[in-house]
Amino acid sequence: MSSNPFGEVPVLPVAIPVGVVVFVVRLALLLRGRRFTWPRAAVAAAIAVYAAGIIANTIFPIFLRPTPSDEPWAPALALIPFHDYELADALTNVAVFVPLGILLPLLMRRPSWLRVLLTSAAVSLTIELLQLAAQKLFSGGHVADINDFIWNTFGGAIGYAIFVLLTRVPIVAVLVNRFR
Repeated sequence: MSSNPFGEVPVLPVAIPVGVVVFVVRLALLLRGRRFTWPRAAVAAAIAVYAAGIIANTIFPIFLRPTPSDEPWAPALALIPFHDYELADALTNVAVFVPLGILLPLLMRRPSWLRVLLTSAAVSLTIELLQLAAQKLFSGGHVADINDFIWNTFGGAIGYAIFVLLTRVPIVAVLVNRFR
């Protein structure tokens, strides 16, 4: 019997190259704009690790062969906000996007609430669409859920609020500016 009966796609051969591509693209942008510094390279590395982790934990597992199900159908999409959703899931989704809300302003020349909120929403929407595609094309293991989108975006806003509050402390503001 095969140790991989459903053709589960391994995570690391996908997530690591995604992280490497994100890192290389960020470094190339810094070099092209003559903005390379080691602190900015550290932010590029943090974003790369974050992106790889997000891919690994939100898109996978992906199965190339259908998995058996006790239900006649498994929903791939949940579009009713706050229906059949647990507090623990909401808190997890918020926590997953707080780092993005903190990292985004380090990448933006002129961060604002609107830019960080829209970028967080765009990243969350991309994840949900990838989950839907994985579910429809490859028997993905996640459901695209409007609640995840809402709480992820909220998490990005909380992360940015933390960033704004921390940068009001003069010594923290000086330190943060080295990374921007």
